[in-house]
Amino acid sequence: MTVDTTPHDPSETPETRENRAPDLDPEAGLATAEYAIATIAAAGFAGLLILVLQSETVRGMLESIISSALTV
Repeated sequence: MTVDTTPHDPSETPETRENRAPDLDPEAGLATAEYAIATIAAAGFAGLLILVLQSETVRGMLESIISSALTV
């Protein structure tokens, strides 16, 4: 048998206590928001990476690294 020791409003009756909305967790949905922010940041980083890799300077450096690695 469990005893309810949470404080209640003295004007509450057992019927109104049963119909009361459950206490909401103030951190509910916080993880979802964090995942959304991380996803947006990752998409932005991917877009920036694509722009950098498409530049001729970076493409030339990557080609020289790959060709020197293949000739060893």
